[in-house]
Parts: sequence; C-alpha cells; structure tokens
Amino acid sequence: MPIDWFPLWLSLRVAAISTALAFAIGIALAWLLANRDFKGKEWLDAAITLPLVLPPTVLGYYLLVLLGRESLPGKVYEAVFGVPLVFTWQAAVVAALFHSLPLLVKSARAALESVDRSYERAARTLGASEWKLFWRVTVPIARRSILAATALAFARSLGDFGVTLMLAGNIPGRTQTVAVAIYDAVESGNGAAARALVIAVSAIAMILLALANRWNPSPFAPKQAGT
Repeated sequence: MPIDWFPLWLSLRVAAISTALAFAIGIALAWLLANRDFKGKEWLDAAITLPLVLPPTVLGYYLLVLLGRESLPGKVYEAVFGVPLVFTWQAAVVAALFHSLPLLVKSARAALESVDRSYERAARTLGASEWKLFWRVTVPIARRSILAATALAFARSLGDFGVTLMLAGNIPGRTQTVAVAIYDAVESGNGAAARALVIAVSAIAMILLALANRWNPSPFAPKQAGT
C-alpha cells in the first residue's frame, strides 16, 4: 500500500504559517512583558502561558466555543470567507498557533530581558526611536535566542495533536495532519505508514532541535553577550 504523504506536507504548511504568526505576535507580546510595567501584567503573562499547562482537549474545547459557527468570531470569518473556520486546514493553523505561541513568548521574553541595557541607553542618546532601537539594537543582540525559540515553536506546531483534532478534525486529504495520521495508521494496523511518518517527523524534529541548540545552547535561559 503506497504511503500517503499529504499529512506531512499539510503539517509543514500549517507549522510554517502558525510559526510566522506566532513570531509576529510573540515578539510584540515578549517586548511588552519585558519592557513595560502595567496593571494586569501578571494576568496577561498567565493567560499567555495557560495553553502550556492546559490539557489539549480543554484548549481545543475553548477554541471550539470561541471560533465555532455560533460565536461572533466564527460568524465574522464565515461572512468574510464564505465557509466556517472549524474543520478546515486553517483551523489547524489556529490550533498550532495557540499551542506554540506561549513557548515563543516565554523564550523571547527571557532573551529580551537578558539584553544589556547599556546598549539601548547608548542608542537612545544618539537619537534612536523606540522602533529603531528595538529592531536595530535589541533584536540583533537577542537574535540567536529568538531564532532558537522560533525553531522550537515550529517543532511544537508540527507535532500538535489534541487541539488540532478537536478544532480541525480528521478529514483525510483536507485536515488530517501528520500526528493525527500516525494515530489513524496505528489504530488501523498500518504499521508501514505509521513507521514512515514517525521517522520523517522525528528526523525533522531532530534537525530543528539541532538548529535551536546551535543558535542558543540554552534557549530557556539565554545569556546575551552583545555580539
């Protein structure tokens, strides 16, 4: 029986899009948490971290309620695109985003907080705006840790199972990601397909982890040297 590689390609596409979104949103949130003090900061940090500790089925249920056809966001999406969001590959992107975003935010925040503030003060004295300061000084210094966090976020998006299954479903050729396909292959006794997909995902994950370790030996506790 030929092996269906569609779930792997779909998972790679979902992971790429969700990681790009997580990077854009996560860097902004990480900067906010690392550089600003405001009322409710601890609650925002807790809300961002919550998906890391919630069971995937609980997070999936929340997203189903939030994005279902009867919810306001669900109705707006369906009115704009003409189809419901749930049980589509786009829903898999949302599931992967919520599962990977906390990891990127926590790691990027640690990286930004470890930057030597003397470089930022020097840039301010030279007239740099906050926007230019962030992108020309802070991010280049913390780039290795941020790249490592991004690689880990991609790997986490690639392997999501529970949230994706609840929000996107398991429709072969449409929403079946590699993690769900492996589960199906094992349940149906298709050991060859399961082994092939497991080996492929493991190889990709190993490459991502090697890149993360190369960029930053300790992505969860980065130490920026200003180089």
